[in-house]
Parts: sequence; structure tokens; C-alpha cells
Amino acid sequence: MTADPGGPARLRVRPVQAAYRQVAEQLRDQIVSGALPSGSRLPSETELGSMFGVSRSTVREALRQLASQHLIDTTRGATGGSFVAAPDAGLIADNLGGSLGLLVNSRSMSVDNLLEARLLLEPHAARLAAERATAEDLDELRRTVERTGHLDPDEGFTVHWDFHTTLVSISGNPLLHVMCQPINVVLSGRMHRDRVARQAWEGIDEDHAKVYEAVAGGEADTAETLVREHLLSLRPLYERMED
Repeated sequence: MTADPGGPARLRVRPVQAAYRQVAEQLRDQIVSGALPSGSRLPSETELGSMFGVSRSTVREALRQLASQHLIDTTRGATGGSFVAAPDAGLIADNLGGSLGLLVNSRSMSVDNLLEARLLLEPHAARLAAERATAEDLDELRRTVERTGHLDPDEGFTVHWDFHTTLVSISGNPLLHVMCQPINVVLSGRMHRDRVARQAWEGIDEDHAKVYEAVAGGEADTAETLVREHLLSLRPLYERMED
């Protein structure tokens, strides 16, 4: 069957985004690509409106969207304006943690998904830490181990997580920190600490001490293996989160 030459054409179309989204997307692309480096001052709202052919209110909404994503900072006053934000790995990790938490709550992602990702990332971070950690890094890691030894499980709950955060941070790769920290934030927030027996906390302390010794000794293979075994041993505790 041939198309009717006099009939309406069958077009493939994409929905047109709202104007402010198009403005925000183009500015975001230039920020992410580095065309607009950190600290760069954006043109005024009036100037941006003229460049994009849109109203000031449209530009203002686009800037609000970029600010909510922590891509720009806006200040008021004679010397104010909108500036490309300086990157903050901790802030990025916190924002990702909130988003991951929403995905887990909505059942779009499972705790098991988080554990799989953690097993891919953290053992390798331990290997890098054993290869790269400075004396100051090792002091910081040792302090997290020492602080939990005499604490009640409830009081030491956060410090136990500090060990893992510190371990990843001393790997020397900030991207690993950005990737691991949101996962740990969600897992720690969902763990039922009252379901963890005191003996289990003692075992966790022992595992952390062994990992520290391997990292401090520069034993990369051992550090990687110990962290993987440690995380696998914790799996039953995390599986109870789904109950």
C-alpha cells in the first residue's frame, strides 16, 4: 500500500523542551565541558536573554535550575552575579546519596545492587590505599580503628563507617570517593543497628584492624582480599534491610 501523496506527512518528532530547560542545558554543557571554567562569571540575565532570544524570567528559571544542581553560585549586590561553582566532591557525594536513597525506597534499585557496586569499588580502593597512602593518611585510618575499640555499638556506629570512608579517601582517587560515599550513606542509613549483635561488632573491629595492618604494610593484594572478604561477611546484615 502506497502513501497517499495528498495525505498528511508522517513525521518523527521530539517533544520540544521548555525554553528555560533548553537554556539551562546549553549552559550546563559548557560548564561540564570546561568551556566555562570554575569561577567564570556568566553574562547578566539581560545579556543571556538577548543571546538566547528569551525573556529574563526564562533565564532566571534556567539559572535557578543550574544553582539547584550546584553548577553555579549566585550572589546579589553591586559585585554580584552568577559564577560557575568550584567542584566539591563531598557535596556531589551527598547529593548522589540522596538520589540513591530515593531509588532504593522506590524499589527501582535494591540493596543487593548497592552491595554489588560496593564490592566492585571498595576492595580496589583498599589496594590503591596500600600503594599510595602517606604517613598522615595511615594515622587517620588508624584513629578510626582505635576509636571503635572502646565504644558502645550505638556510639561507634558512625565511626565504623568512618573507617570505610577514610579507606576510600586515602586511595588517592577522588572519583572513587564520589562513587563509594553515596552507596555507604544509603547503606548506613538503612542498617538496623539494633539487629547487629555485639559479637558481630567485635568481628567488624577485628576485620578493620587487619585491613589497616595490610594497608600500613603496603600489602596491596592482602588489603584488597581482606576488604572483599569483610564486605561479603556483612552481607547477611544488609539483607535484613529488605525485611
